[in-house]
Amino acid sequence: MRPVSVALVDDHRVVARSLKAYLESFPDLVVVGIAASGEELLERLPEWKPDIVLQDLLMPGGIDGVETTRRISQHAPAVRVIALTVSTDEARMMGVLRAGAAGYVRKDAEPEILLAAVRAVARGKTYIDPSVARQLIRTPPDDLTPREVEVLRHLAQGRSNKEIANALSISDETVKTHVGNVLSKLQVENRAQAIVQALKRGLVSLEELE
Repeated sequence: MRPVSVALVDDHRVVARSLKAYLESFPDLVVVGIAASGEELLERLPEWKPDIVLQDLLMPGGIDGVETTRRISQHAPAVRVIALTVSTDEARMMGVLRAGAAGYVRKDAEPEILLAAVRAVARGKTYIDPSVARQLIRTPPDDLTPREVEVLRHLAQGRSNKEIANALSISDETVKTHVGNVLSKLQVENRAQAIVQALKRGLVSLEELE
């Protein structure tokens, strides 16, 4: 089985090389390139063809991690982005998830958290650093119907519309309608943002996302 290819984006070379050494200590991962800026990453993306981009959100000068993520989503939608950050600011997290990131991990997280994020995102899931998720203040549920809550819980666990339809014994079209209603009521634009809101409302636990 082909190893998961990762591109690193960090202006601190020591950090980037440490990340490379750690990730490549696992046989299922390979680092295909290191960029010092969003611009460099975007320029090398066609050459490197990574499965995952692991990037610092805050880089001096040029475009930041949010804009880099947005451009990756536009020009290479198959590439999955994990944001590395020192911030636990919810607005910043929602911003990068809105831009298309599939993962959000603190830079001071345990190495095992980063490894779990890379592997989860490689499987098509969304990964939110548990230490960040625990800081989200729970708020009362919105006016979601019981069925929409069920759909949201399945969404948060990374299930596709077809898988949700099978689990709930409803049609794909009905699931699509429910998903649209859930995103609208939560005022979010994608599944990653919906997961954050599901965690905030206590509708899904961190254990269920593992």
